[in-house]
Amino acid sequence: MLEITHENFEKEVLKSDKPVLIDFWAPWCVPCKIVAPHVEKLAEELKGKVVVAKSNVDESPEMATDLSVLNIPTLILFKGGREVARIIGVNSKEAIEAKVREFVS
Repeated sequence: MLEITHENFEKEVLKSDKPVLIDFWAPWCVPCKIVAPHVEKLAEELKGKVVVAKSNVDESPEMATDLSVLNIPTLILFKGGREVARIIGVNSKEAIEAKVREFVS
């Protein structure tokens, strides 16, 4: 899965021709481990329609700061270079998918 950092954010997210869903997480975060399989499954199911990526807040804290990510897990969906949806905390795969599909053509 694509790892988003401060260095590749503009190229991979802002300039992407597809919507990009970023999972902000950390290895020590138990709720993040609950959400991770849902995100991975969505990456498979929406392949070609949505780019699904991760950003480790411990390794790229500036990303979390720049985007005002105050809690993890936080999922942010970008489309056309701007944030269109934000999902905070543990959610079901169905809830995450429903939100993402609102912005996927």
